[in-house]
Amino acid sequence: MTVHFIGAGPGAADLITVRGRDLIGKCPVCLYAGSIVSPDLLAYCPPGARIVDTAPMSLDEIEAEYLRAANAGEDIARLHSGDLSVWSAVAEQIRRLEKHGIAYTMTPGVPSFAAAAAALGRELTIPEVAQSLVLTRVSGRASPMPGGETLTQFGATGATLAIHLAIHALDRVVSDLTPLYRAECPVAIVVKASWEDERIVRGTLGDIEAKVAAEPIERTAIIFVGPSLSSTDFRESSLYDATYQRRFRGRQ
Repeated sequence: MTVHFIGAGPGAADLITVRGRDLIGKCPVCLYAGSIVSPDLLAYCPPGARIVDTAPMSLDEIEAEYLRAANAGEDIARLHSGDLSVWSAVAEQIRRLEKHGIAYTMTPGVPSFAAAAAALGRELTIPEVAQSLVLTRVSGRASPMPGGETLTQFGATGATLAIHLAIHALDRVVSDLTPLYRAECPVAIVVKASWEDERIVRGTLGDIEAKVAAEPIERTAIIFVGPSLSSTDFRESSLYDATYQRRFRGRQ
């Protein structure tokens, strides 16, 4: 018996890897985070599959589902939104599986920031403007931030910031970053990237709070901050320059 942790992508049912889709189709049990994973993905489950929404469950209750399936010899497809590598709460589940000697695999998924960037129609790394992307969040009840990981410290680098799980603290984001990026710095908020009700709010650090107040956002949003979001007057990358020699081009 194996628990297959699967990055279910940002929302749209077709933004999942082929491997992830096929694993869902083979497993007689599917556990999914119903509060943030699209129910459309459940269409990949085999007929008669045991489908469990873990949104209202505690970690102990989820562990009990793993043990039940292990005793029955049933593989589990465990769906988490986006990609498993960030903010998935997979680590604590793996620790419990290892305690019981239960095998597991991990299948990556399309991360939410990538789907949000696609919705914006933007590359987030622009030559000589921004070459780093910081994925971060703000402290919340479920998980406080380490002392050294603050918006002001990340913002001091001038990198593009992709701030997750922070729409409730937009005022803090603006107050922390305005002294570093200035009020005219572009901001883009993508709500429910790739879902049917996807929404985008564009503005600057100077006006984004007023724009969101006019169209409130409750959750499932990513806040992007940085000059790369609107830069158009930038030099082209050397990657495709006619005079740039690289080994794949075969020029002398």
